[in-house]
Amino acid sequence: MRNLALIPAFIALGAGSALAQASNPQVEDTDGPNMVIEVADAAGESKGTIVLDLREDLAPNHVARLVELTKDGAYDGVVFHRVIEGFMAQTGDVQNGKQGEDTANAGMGGSDKPDLEAEFTETEFDRGTVGMARAMDPNSANSQFFIDLAPAPFLNGEYTVVGQLIEGWDVLDAIKKGDSAANGSVSEPDYMMTVTIAETEGDDA
Repeated sequence: MRNLALIPAFIALGAGSALAQASNPQVEDTDGPNMVIEVADAAGESKGTIVLDLREDLAPNHVARLVELTKDGAYDGVVFHRVIEGFMAQTGDVQNGKQGEDTANAGMGGSDKPDLEAEFTETEFDRGTVGMARAMDPNSANSQFFIDLAPAPFLNGEYTVVGQLIEGWDVLDAIKKGDSAANGSVSEPDYMMTVTIAETEGDDA
């Protein structure tokens, strides 16, 4: 069983604790598909919707994986298992992260699909940037992804950028935070109640 931690705990906590929440960057919706996520708390009450612009121009293989898993319904009900104040919110473990089931191993798995080769670019990790979580092997991203709560330049060139949050900043900030002493592990975490793909004009349906 692999530990798909985003980055080593001591780096995550050391850097995350030093980052203050930044103002929202200027973003635009590109030609890629949009991932629409309705976030709910542990009791099933909706907290609102976030929209992620998926960047096919930066990481076509990773975007294809996110779209495929979304259309399969694999992300519905998956928890935000690791959320670090001033750093990021991580989710996407479709094997171990289903809300209402035993999520003790959330963050340790992926999907039944093969891992992906890295698609690193020079795109910077800013507030709202969506990146793919991986293990130590750069080519180990699978289904887990994270959304930055603040700029994280120490991730630049080390993780695949797959998208950008374009709507729902207040919902992103309201995602339940984890225990800093436990590397962001969340008790009774929020989860992705429904996840859908909205194709933008010019995309294939």
